[in-house]
Amino acid sequence: MAAASCALPSYGRTYYYTVVIARWISRSRPVVALVVALAMTGCSRGSRPNLVGHSAPDFAVQDSDRRVELKQLSGKIIVLNFWATWCPPCVEEMPSLGAMQSQMQPRGVQVLAVSIDEDGAAYHRFLQEHNIRFLTVRDPAQSSSALYGTRGWPETYIIDRRGIVRRKFIGPINWTDPEILEYLQTL
Repeated sequence: MAAASCALPSYGRTYYYTVVIARWISRSRPVVALVVALAMTGCSRGSRPNLVGHSAPDFAVQDSDRRVELKQLSGKIIVLNFWATWCPPCVEEMPSLGAMQSQMQPRGVQVLAVSIDEDGAAYHRFLQEHNIRFLTVRDPAQSSSALYGTRGWPETYIIDRRGIVRRKFIGPINWTDPEILEYLQTL
């Protein structure tokens, strides 16, 4: 009686490598594609944006009212806020941004609010109706916000007295929150 053989017939290996593995690969493609897609949609800058810890990009913006250069504010703690009049979260944070400016200005904190509004009349009407008293400038070309990689509004950067970006906030913030005020005082 001949011993049973576990060896595949000569066509067995070819079948295995061409058919079985090909089936596994074709069935795995959706999973591989999903893993790649998930990896690509993750935050490319992580929890610490590229600018944090680095010099703030300098810019100059000229609108119908004034010319503002970021470097004019060197030596101050700058709260650089990118916003728009048509942005509800931006409008929501404006009162606390103004209150914080009033409270912290004697300590060297300066708000610079850069509006991306295209409509100059709407921008000026908003400033008047909301009694905005801190430094604002309109940049409809969005050249300054592009330097910071801003894609959503409001977005705010805290820049220390040496011109280093220390923090980035996305979305509306209560600027009179004691933790925020304490943080600004430590810079």
